[in-house]
Amino acid sequence: MSAADFPLSASLLPEPLAPLRALQAQQWHAGAGVQPQAVELAAEVPVALVFNGISHAVMMATPQDLAEFAIGFALSEGVVEHAHECRDVEVLQHGVGTADESCTVHVEIPPRHFARLKERRRALVGRTGCGVCGIDSLAALDLHPEALAAPAWRGRLDAATVLRPFATLGQRQRLNARAGSLHAAGWATPAGELTDVLEDVGRHNALDKLFGRLALAGRLGEAGFIVMTSRTSYELVRKCARMQVPAFATISAPTTLALQLAQEAGMHLWGLCRPPTALRYV
Repeated sequence: MSAADFPLSASLLPEPLAPLRALQAQQWHAGAGVQPQAVELAAEVPVALVFNGISHAVMMATPQDLAEFAIGFALSEGVVEHAHECRDVEVLQHGVGTADESCTVHVEIPPRHFARLKERRRALVGRTGCGVCGIDSLAALDLHPEALAAPAWRGRLDAATVLRPFATLGQRQRLNARAGSLHAAGWATPAGELTDVLEDVGRHNALDKLFGRLALAGRLGEAGFIVMTSRTSYELVRKCARMQVPAFATISAPTTLALQLAQEAGMHLWGLCRPPTALRYV
């Protein structure tokens, strides 16, 4: 599958909402006074994900790579089963240059998936949530992923290979280098070569953008593993398991629930990946 399979009406055009905003601050030094300082901050705007004309979710995100974000979200959240089922992706910006800046991403999906999505939305109406993304019961959390394939290359992963992409991940975070507040999700080959890096103020958004980028390039399912600059939350592990990612590495530690999901899926989970050491949780 290639990018040509996705008729993107506006999503691959330059987006007028800038991901970073310039402003003036004050740099304070203990005992040395105050100096004016030009800084940049990461933009964080509401992004509505609209499937077949109905808004499904509004996420606070960095307004960049939003077509990839919508496609990756649809795949990693099980809205669709295959990337080619996301059609006519269109990114719209609203209130550019005002305090009410926002974006809408429209995606057309097959009727059978849309019917299932509507049932999911209807089931949440009027409920008092348990505090986890509007879900009202443990059963609805979907904590039991299917077992992943165990490719031969994964058994050969060692600390040096897992740490290799982290050596250059910071250099590839171009937005974070300027603003200092963005997460990154990267794709690494079985040899540890870092090929793709996507950024966002939200760690889940960065991961979905990465999955969307791979989908648009026809690379879903290729050999490799995910690296991230965030902690390992259960939601990230669940998304990776749904996308059949056999290994996942982050600079921070997982929670017990994240490890439980990884173990059930048969995913190799690496944490505290800070050269020269990394932990593999077994």
